[in-house]
Amino acid sequence: MAEVGKGVNAGKLAVNVQKRLSRAQEKVLQKLGKADETRDAVFEEMLGNFNKQMADGTKLQKDLKAYVVAVKTMHDASRRLQDCLADIYDPEWFGKGEVDSLAEDTDTLWLDYHQNITDKSLTCVNSYLAQFPDIKARIAKRDRKLVDFDSARHHFSSLQKGKKKDEAKIAKAEEELGRAQKVFEELNVELQDELPALWDSRVGVYVNTFQSLAGQQEKFHREVGKLSQNLNDIMTKLEEQRQEKKGATAAGKTSDAGKSEDANHSQSTVSSPKRPGRLPPRLMPSPDQRQQHTGVMWDEASKSDADAAPQNLVGNSELPPGFLYKVKAIHDYTATDGDELELKIGDVVLVVAFDNPDEQDDGWLMGTKESHWLQKRDLSAKGVFPENFTQKV
Repeated sequence: MAEVGKGVNAGKLAVNVQKRLSRAQEKVLQKLGKADETRDAVFEEMLGNFNKQMADGTKLQKDLKAYVVAVKTMHDASRRLQDCLADIYDPEWFGKGEVDSLAEDTDTLWLDYHQNITDKSLTCVNSYLAQFPDIKARIAKRDRKLVDFDSARHHFSSLQKGKKKDEAKIAKAEEELGRAQKVFEELNVELQDELPALWDSRVGVYVNTFQSLAGQQEKFHREVGKLSQNLNDIMTKLEEQRQEKKGATAAGKTSDAGKSEDANHSQSTVSSPKRPGRLPPRLMPSPDQRQQHTGVMWDEASKSDADAAPQNLVGNSELPPGFLYKVKAIHDYTATDGDELELKIGDVVLVVAFDNPDEQDDGWLMGTKESHWLQKRDLSAKGVFPENFTQKV
């Protein structure tokens, strides 16, 4: 049995070698122009599309893999940064527990994002490209069978044109030509059906890949944005606490200094001391709401005349004395002191100058609600309010 097996293998090897030699000779004759070559313009266009499609898909796969690697790198960098913040954040600072929780939530979001784009985008591209090697192999086989077909066709034609015709050889050549043509046409028809369908499928693959990627990106950045806003709020509150402690320390020093003044000094002859600076409430409004206003300072000469009105409003009895401009409340504000003005969203406030400019704290304005002024025509209800809760109109 071993000898028979060796004989079969040797026979197949001889046949394959003969086929390769025959194909090589045929290709040489075709290149030299001594033998015509069967051409199919439609298939050649399909082949060009296939090669482009495979190159595009391979590039997409490569770049998407690089993107996934970059996401993993960003995840590692984010985790190290969050760990650093957790390590340096003093336990007694505001929001220590929240900071630690935010670090864990952020790490989870990165893990999910990396896994989702791998499973839903990269896997889709990998599956798409997996079908190309088999089709490429069958295209190569078709090319070989086309050469065999041309070779058989030329051999049959030469026998027919020969002076001495051997009918047996002609019949055998015709039979070989028929077999070669059948094998070639079967492959050719299959590929002519598959290649256009494969070419059209690229659109769906691109849509699914990038639609899934875009959806995962949108979800990830939305959730990370919420965590980032929470972290920003914690940092804002931490800074407010620092400023409050700083203000309290300054107030204590001012109080100690006041106690050391001459006890016989009459309070009636002493001007009101400037109160410790109050900090306006902090907000995190959207960029289009964050309107900043520059306070208008009155000229010292104009302030000496109690009956004088702002230069641009002289003679206008419909506006309160010292009127500067109007603002509109864009956030509710609850007064925390007797001299503060309570605001509701939409309230229009007439901003007026401070009677004593030294009493104005940074970030605060003085004013009265327009509705009150129109009804009462007095400034009895005026008060201070945070500038960043309003928008100039």
